[in-house]
Amino acid sequence: MDFIAPLERTRLIRRYKRFLADVERADGSTLTVHCANPGSMLGLAEPGFGAFISDSGNPKRKLRHSLELIETGDGTLVNINTGAVNRLAEEAIRAGAVPSLTGFSSLKAEVAYGTGSRVDFLLTFPDQAPTYVEVKSVTLSRAPGLAEFPDSVTARGLKHLDELARVVANGERAMMLFLVQRSDCTRFQAAGDLDPRYAAGLARAMEAGVEIVCLGCMIDKGSIRVDAPIEIVA
Repeated sequence: MDFIAPLERTRLIRRYKRFLADVERADGSTLTVHCANPGSMLGLAEPGFGAFISDSGNPKRKLRHSLELIETGDGTLVNINTGAVNRLAEEAIRAGAVPSLTGFSSLKAEVAYGTGSRVDFLLTFPDQAPTYVEVKSVTLSRAPGLAEFPDSVTARGLKHLDELARVVANGERAMMLFLVQRSDCTRFQAAGDLDPRYAAGLARAMEAGVEIVCLGCMIDKGSIRVDAPIEIVA
């Protein structure tokens, strides 16, 4: 996935009200930008971190600019725009970058299923059951090389795990696809101390037959690319 236009490097002043961030531009002026991330952004909202923003080019939009990448103190780039992750996942699936999802005959996004839910992707295959795929953006890392999810309590994420388990119980196929949105991690685990119910739900889903896949990404100021599988640890 390529950024449409070059990103502007700014400095993060603060992130607040979930979807807002104030940044300081190179000329010293400040700007309020849209922050498309419903999570806590734990470890990524430190004042002074580098903040790369995009310009929609639409002066009529309430907030013309959006926060795309955070640069941590050690220079790691992290994609915090969760709205872009499904586009990245679809691009990767269509390109064959998710080996267990190759050979599909159709791919549909945001398909209703379960109890008032919409699955991120529904793939059909000519010779196997349909596959329901939920995608999660992983940005948290509190130990060297270790990616974790979630970064705060997520009742919605737990519901998705339960919905996927029911899909498998009905004889169809389900996958939870974690995309690590930083390139400094080689392992992944559930953040059980932050959300023990989610960690337990993930373990139940695995036991029920939900496929758990975690992939890393290569991120630079011009693009994001799905990379190699990430080891899932208990």
